Amino acid sequence: MENMEYWRWQERRSFVISAENPTGAKAGGGRGGDCTKLHPTVTIESGQITTLADIEGPAMIRHIWMTGYIGHSFILRIYWENEEDPSVECPISAFFGDAYDEDFADRDGKYPVLNSALLLIAPGRGYNAYFHMPFRRHCRITMENRSQEAKDLYYSISGSYEEIPDDALYFHACYRQEHPVQKGRSYTVVDGITGKGQFLGLTLAAGMNGNNTCWVEGEARMYIDNDRYPSMHYTGTEDYFGGAYGFGNDICQKEYQTFCGLYTGLYAVLGDQRQQYRQQQRFLLYHFHLPDPITFRENFRMTLDNLGWTGPRYDDYTSAAYWYQTLPHARLTPLPADEDMIMK
Repeated sequence: MENMEYWRWQERRSFVISAENPTGAKAGGGRGGDCTKLHPTVTIESGQITTLADIEGPAMIRHIWMTGYIGHSFILRIYWENEEDPSVECPISAFFGDAYDEDFADRDGKYPVLNSALLLIAPGRGYNAYFHMPFRRHCRITMENRSQEAKDLYYSISGSYEEIPDDALYFHACYRQEHPVQKGRSYTVVDGITGKGQFLGLTLAAGMNGNNTCWVEGEARMYIDNDRYPSMHYTGTEDYFGGAYGFGNDICQKEYQTFCGLYTGLYAVLGDQRQQYRQQQRFLLYHFHLPDPITFRENFRMTLDNLGWTGPRYDDYTSAAYWYQTLPHARLTPLPADEDMIMK
C-alpha cells in the first residue's frame, strides 16, 4: 500500500478535472466568482462519445466521482499510453459495483450503500472509485451514451502529476454477464488476461431465478499461468465474499444480513424475500484482494460456480473484474448490446 502519511510533503501537483474545469488546468475553473454554478454538468447526446479527460503524464488518477444518469447505457472507457483499445470498458453502474442500476431501493426501502476501501456508493447515488491509476505518458477517459435520449453526467476526476516508478502496473477493468448462467457450467468472471500483473477483485450482481433457496454453494476458481486446474480454489460463494452459512440465511435469523468490510461484503439485498409474491431477489457483493494480492506472470482467468443445495442453478450473474498489468494488453471481451443489459 502507498505511504498514507498525509502530513509529509509529496512532490506532486494536484488536479481535478470536471465540467467546471474540463482540462484540470491551474486556475482553469469557472470565472463566475463566489456562489455561482456555470457548468456543473455535461450533456451527452444519444450515440455520442464524450471525452471527459485527456491528460499528459506522468501522473496518477486517485479518485473518480460521478452522478446524474448512472445507468448501464453509459459506457466508461479508459485508454493508457495512446493505445487503440481501452484498458477499461464497463457500464458505469457495474464499474462502481451497482449493476442493478434501475433498483433505487433495497429490501428496506433505502438507497443501497457500498462502503469499502476502493468503492463508495453514497445515498443519492454518488458513485466514488478510489482505484489508483498510474500512467507515464497519456490517459484518455471517455463516456459513451448508448441510450435513445440525451443524458446528463456530473463528474470529477482527481489526481496528481508526479513521477511514476518503473514497476508501476496499469489499471484494467472489464464487464461480463450471463442472464441466465448456463446450468451446470461455471460463470466466467474474466479470462484472456495476458501479461504480468495482479488480480484486484470483482463486484458481483446476482439475480435469483426459480426458487429463492440457497444459491451460494458455488466455488470460486482462479487459474494462474497456464493452469489446467485452479491454483486458487475457494469454497462456497458466501465464503469467497467473506461470509458464512448463506450470509446468515441458513442459521439463526433465517435472513440474509448485509455487511460492508474494507475488502469484501454483501452490501445490498434487493427485493423483499418476506413477501409471498415478490420481485426477483437480487444481491450486490464485492471482494478486493488488497491485503492478499493474486499475482500472475503470464496469464489469468477466474470462474465462479452458480450452485445451490440441490445442484446447479440458472441465476442471472453480472460482474466487473479489476486488475493491474503490464502493457500491451489483450483486447477486452466485447460488451453486450445495450438492450441485453437490462435486468428484468
